[in-house]
Amino acid sequence: MTVHPPVTRTTTAAEGLPRWRFTVDEIDRMTELGLFHEDDRIELIGGEIVPMQAKGGRHEMLKSALNLYCAKRLPEDVLFTPETTFRLSVDTFLEPDFVFYPKAEGWSGLAAQTALLVVELADSSLRYDLGRKVGLYAGFGIAELWVIDAVKLVTRVHREPGPGGYGSIRDVAGNEPLVPDKIPALAVTLADLELH
Repeated sequence: MTVHPPVTRTTTAAEGLPRWRFTVDEIDRMTELGLFHEDDRIELIGGEIVPMQAKGGRHEMLKSALNLYCAKRLPEDVLFTPETTFRLSVDTFLEPDFVFYPKAEGWSGLAAQTALLVVELADSSLRYDLGRKVGLYAGFGIAELWVIDAVKLVTRVHREPGPGGYGSIRDVAGNEPLVPDKIPALAVTLADLELH
C-alpha cells in the first residue's frame, strides 16, 4: 500500500506575478457554496487568503476563562463577540479572539471606528500577531489592541493608532491589572483567572 503525503492547500506566490485579489463578499459566497467551511481558519488580508495556525491548549484555556470573566462583568452598554469575522474593508477581514463594541451599534455596526477593544490571544501565532496583524489593526485605526501571550500571560497593550503603527505600546505582566481604556469595568489580572 502506497501512502501519499497530504496535499497542501497553500502556496507561496512567485515574485512579480499577478495574483487574484479576493473580496470579503467573494469569500462569504465561497463559504456559502461549501468551498470553505465555517470552521476553516483563514483571514483575508489585502485580498489574499491567509491560513491561520492551529490554536494550542493554553490559547483555548485562556480564551475560555476570559470569555466567562468578561460575560460576568460586561457593562450594559457594551457587547463583545468572540472569534468573529471582523470585516475591516472590502478586501480584508481578521478573526480576533474578542472584539468589544457599543451595544447601540450592535454587531451590524461593528467597524474599525466602533471597536472599543480588540484582543488577540497567541501561543503559536505570537510572532505574526505582534508583527503583521498589529500593523493592520493600527492602519485601520483600532483604538486599543491587546496581544496576549497565552503561555507567559504577558500582554502587549497598543493604543494611539496611526498609519505608521501604534504611538503607545507597553507590556503588562500577568500579575498586573489590565484596564481597557474605554471599558474600565473589564479590568482583569490574567494571573488571577482560573485556567483549566
